Amino acid sequence: MKRPPLRVWVWTAAVLALVVVAALLWRGSDAAATDSTTAAPADVPDGTPAGAVSAVWTAPTTASGGAARATVDGGRVVVADEHGVRALDVGTGTEAWRYTRANARLCDWTLVGGRVVAVSGTEDRCDEAVALSVDTGVRLWTRNLDLRPDAVLTSTEGIVLATSPTGVLTLDPVGDSIRWRADPEEGCTVADGDVGGAGVAVLEDCAGSTRVRLLDGYDGTPLWTRDVAGGTTLSGVEQAVAVAGDDGVRLLAGPDGAPLDEPVADAAGEVLVTSVGTAALVWADGTLTVADQGTGAVSWRTPATGLPAGPVDRALLAAGTSVPVPEGDAVVLRDLATGEELQRAGTPGLRAGGLLTVTGPVVVHQLPDRVLAYT
Repeated sequence: MKRPPLRVWVWTAAVLALVVVAALLWRGSDAAATDSTTAAPADVPDGTPAGAVSAVWTAPTTASGGAARATVDGGRVVVADEHGVRALDVGTGTEAWRYTRANARLCDWTLVGGRVVAVSGTEDRCDEAVALSVDTGVRLWTRNLDLRPDAVLTSTEGIVLATSPTGVLTLDPVGDSIRWRADPEEGCTVADGDVGGAGVAVLEDCAGSTRVRLLDGYDGTPLWTRDVAGGTTLSGVEQAVAVAGDDGVRLLAGPDGAPLDEPVADAAGEVLVTSVGTAALVWADGTLTVADQGTGAVSWRTPATGLPAGPVDRALLAAGTSVPVPEGDAVVLRDLATGEELQRAGTPGLRAGGLLTVTGPVVVHQLPDRVLAYT
């Protein structure tokens, strides 16, 4: 047999070398390190919670800042770990889809408008954002960012806010564009930030003073600045801005930042705030307080171990007229206007400081380190 010409051997060696290099590059690439699965759309379970429910599944999760966050959207519950996010079936806890990157750490994530927006990073920056359909896990967009490793994500409909000590940034969760950035005022650092219907609220620590600034959520235009007492914390933003200090939890009016009425709650420790319609729901010092966001007037109070989160299932009552309140050993459905008890489901072992969502017959308790589901 005749030996192949030298050029054939050279060509073969070159091809083999390219294959080896390509394999090595693939093994070290983001694509190889990414584990991404998808699922069919979820069915929201029908029905209402029974008179007594018990835990049926639990899953660990992580949250920046150590506070519980809303994780339920329809038939999915989103949980996170060091490298990414997963969506679980609300009724069974079975994994529906996942998005993880073995070569990167998950910096933070938020759930907004049927999307999970997650930011990952390598080394000392958080540099890649991805949006995933919460229902199916399908990737909707990916883009580069440049955030500090301590950036925290919060969101409201149409806006994702990234907050760090050196400034804030807003991101469009649908179109992936960065809308605007804002630095703290000279001599100040950002202590906290949040976003809601009133806009983006930024709490700044300055030389000898503390202030709250409200910016327009879509273009960053400054709306107002209000000096507050030292030690004040930002508790939430909806139609009004909630702050907590030595004198309790106060609501600042959305249009001008003026304090509304008297403090609506004590603030001995952790404070959680959300809203339903025009009502602000404030959980502080073991009590749930419902107040009007326009006037600050308190409608009712009740002992509670946490805060309702997300809409009430239509099968329970018309949306927006009632809220499920965690009360230690039961979930009590209360009329939003009066606080009157409408329905009760015995739910033993509800830890303090969590968020509670009812989806069909499933009660989901969201804590900083785990999620528990009861039926």
